[in-house]
Amino acid sequence: MSDQEFRRLSSFIYELCGINMPPSKKTMLEARLQKRLRLLGLSSFKDYEKLLFSQDSGMKELPLMINVVTTNKTEFFREPAHFEYLAREALPKLIGSTRAGERAVRLWSAGCSSGEEPYTIAMVLNEFSGGNVANYSLLATDISSAVLEKARLGIYYEESISPVPQILRQKYFLKSRDRVKKLVRVVPKLRTMVDFRQLNFKSEEFRNPKTFDIIFCRNVIIYFDKQTQSSILTSLYNHLAHGGYLFLGHSETLSGFDIPLKQVASTVYRKP
Repeated sequence: MSDQEFRRLSSFIYELCGINMPPSKKTMLEARLQKRLRLLGLSSFKDYEKLLFSQDSGMKELPLMINVVTTNKTEFFREPAHFEYLAREALPKLIGSTRAGERAVRLWSAGCSSGEEPYTIAMVLNEFSGGNVANYSLLATDISSAVLEKARLGIYYEESISPVPQILRQKYFLKSRDRVKKLVRVVPKLRTMVDFRQLNFKSEEFRNPKTFDIIFCRNVIIYFDKQTQSSILTSLYNHLAHGGYLFLGHSETLSGFDIPLKQVASTVYRKP
């Protein structure tokens, strides 16, 4: 991949979904897109650009390109202190408020990847409510159609659920009958609790007026430049109901942004 080809492709990715690709990411982008070149039988990135930027074939290729260039690292109960705070502080305060008592408590896992985060939230909700989850709605979104497909299936390697406490593993995961494969599947009740949808943070849909009581957007904004981070955080703030909570990743902060949220715990913020 030439420097010129990298600049064109990285600029296109930035305009499409806001993901920042500095020159240091050239090797990574080249390696990931090589997968598409091999599958398409193309011999050069110049040919790939022609296909990507053409009106007909480009529309088919766009979601496939997004699937390979986005980073989807996640795990069950990642940053466990957040889920402890969710059960101990956030949910009791929301349930006790008149505002939330009049309707379902709305939660959103933004950048849900392959589903580990929203299924962890669903476990916490089910445990907190004693199995009565009718008063909760849980939306999970990601830009990648590939990880969303995996998330909806809810099938994982057995080793990946090791962070889940043993009592919850037994309660919320079914082991495959084929023990050689060592796969597990999230139980049907949890799978039906989560509404998985595709969402690009740069789309108009992200700006719609629907509000949420709790938003998890963890380890997502680190992949964007400062300007895009500010835009995303502003939209998340607008989507947050008064008294609602925003959970960010351990390496993320609102410091340096004009977002009027109060920090209530490590990388946990509340809207007054």
